[in-house]
Amino acid sequence: MTAFILIIHLMLCVALVASVLLQRSEGGALGIGGGGGGGGLMSGRGAANFMTRTTAFLAVGFFITSIALSLIASGGSTSSVVDETAVDQPLAPLPTLPLAPAPDSPAEGTAPTPPAPER
Repeated sequence: MTAFILIIHLMLCVALVASVLLQRSEGGALGIGGGGGGGGLMSGRGAANFMTRTTAFLAVGFFITSIALSLIASGGSTSSVVDETAVDQPLAPLPTLPLAPAPDSPAEGTAPTPPAPER
């Protein structure tokens, strides 16, 4: 069953890409050779409506097969990542770091600095 849906899904992917690429540009000027000028492979209002409806139909099929494949992959369980948090496990204690000495007191094991000579 999974292989069948996956094959249908891949065919829908290829057909969806092809239908998007066959549609006439609406003047985006992204093409090097003239943007939306000239005629496309299909021209006219009827062809545009046909391509729009075909793209929408293929997109709906793509979403349906995507959802079906994700449900099959999950094995029917509806658990999410949020449900799988580590609430049941106790938290590890944080490591304690030694405190730094205050800036006005000398650190342990060091000699105090002598006062500066007067001039």
